[in-house]
Amino acid sequence: VSKILIFLILISMTFSSIMAFDITSFESIDNWIVLQDNATWIGWTNHSGFPVCQTRANLPYPMKRISNIIEDIENYPNVFKRITTAKKLDDNIAYLMLDMPFPFSGRDYIIQFVKDKSETDWVFSFKAVIHVDTPPNERFVRLINASGTWLIKPISNSETAVTYTWNGELLGDFPSWALPKAWKTQGNEIIEWLGEALNE
Repeated sequence: VSKILIFLILISMTFSSIMAFDITSFESIDNWIVLQDNATWIGWTNHSGFPVCQTRANLPYPMKRISNIIEDIENYPNVFKRITTAKKLDDNIAYLMLDMPFPFSGRDYIIQFVKDKSETDWVFSFKAVIHVDTPPNERFVRLINASGTWLIKPISNSETAVTYTWNGELLGDFPSWALPKAWKTQGNEIIEWLGEALNE
């Protein structure tokens, strides 16, 4: 009986979510504080006690090419340069490690992701979970509330509107006064690196 109980606990730990917060319904979020308003729009707002950030841009590529890059998680280190490790733990669960500027510790997180495609858009959303194969690493700050959503909508056959919304919480020793600058940098990097990958 005890072995069965232990097994059930481990299974529960593997797939249990550690957060109630997610931003899959981000389109209802308003009151954005604008950090940048040009070809790449970036803003943030406080939502359910978390700093929710968003970056938007129109890219001159078809929706399918963009979605292929976003859903290829294990190739993220070759696209998004701050991601040093990205590996799938299960079909819809992945582990990622982020490099941070000196002197801050790196960040890591485990996410469960969902893809949803319709005739008018493509959505890739994720939120943090616990997985028994990746216990906390003392060299990294675990982002236990990680959450995000990619929304891509075709403007034409060769142009696509891309919106990425994420929980900007960095935890650890990152100073709160520096967060808006970090969010702006991240928003620009995401669009820039995605564009570079599409241009290859």
